[in-house]
Amino acid sequence: MSPSAPTPAYRRLSVEERRSQLLAAALSLFAHRAPEEVSLDDVAEAAGVSRPLVYRYFPGGKQQLYEAALRSAAEELEQCFDEPREGALIERLGRALDRYLAFVDEHDAGFSALLQGGSVVETSRTTSIVDGVRRAAAEHILSHLDVSEPGLRLRMTVKLWITSCEAASLLWLDEGKQPPVDELRDWLVDQFIAVLSVTGARDPQTAALVKALGGDD
Repeated sequence: MSPSAPTPAYRRLSVEERRSQLLAAALSLFAHRAPEEVSLDDVAEAAGVSRPLVYRYFPGGKQQLYEAALRSAAEELEQCFDEPREGALIERLGRALDRYLAFVDEHDAGFSALLQGGSVVETSRTTSIVDGVRRAAAEHILSHLDVSEPGLRLRMTVKLWITSCEAASLLWLDEGKQPPVDELRDWLVDQFIAVLSVTGARDPQTAALVKALGGDD
C-alpha cells in the first residue's frame, strides 16, 4: 500500500494578512451592493471565517469595516490619475480615464452608493475620504498641466470637470453602461478641452494652457 500524499500544513495568517483578507471580501460585496445591504455575516461568509473573527479585527463593527474598505478603494481610485508623464497630455488623460472607468465598471453598485450618498453608514469621515479622492485627482491633473500655482478659475475648471466625470459615470451605470466605454472616455477628454477653452476666454493663465495644448499632438 503506497503512502498517501501528505496533507498541506495549515498556515496561520498574520494579522495584516487576515485584515487584508477581510477587506478584500468586504470590498467585493460593497462593489455590487449598497453598504446598508451588506451585513457582517455576509462579510464573514465571503471570507470563510466566523463573525466573531470579523469583530476581532474590526471591533467597531460594520461602520469601521466599511470605512476601512472605503479607504482601500479610495487609494486604488486615487492611483487611477497617477499617470507617468510620458506622451502628449491628452494621451495621458485618456489612459487615466481608462483606469478610472475600469474601476467604475468593476465596482458599479458600490461606486453609485459611494458618490450618490444617502447611505445609512455615511458619516463625515466617509465624506472626507471621497473628497480626498477628488482633491488627489485635481492635483494630478494640475501637475500634468505643469501648473504649480493655479489661479482660481483654473482650479474651479479642473474641479468642475472632475465632478462632471463622476456625474457621467453614474449616468453611464444607469444607462446600462452605454455608450461603449471607449466612446465615454473620448467624450470626457473632449469635455476637458472644451471647458478649458471656455475658461481661457476669461482667464489668461488657462488661455496659455489651451494654446499649448493646441500644439500637444
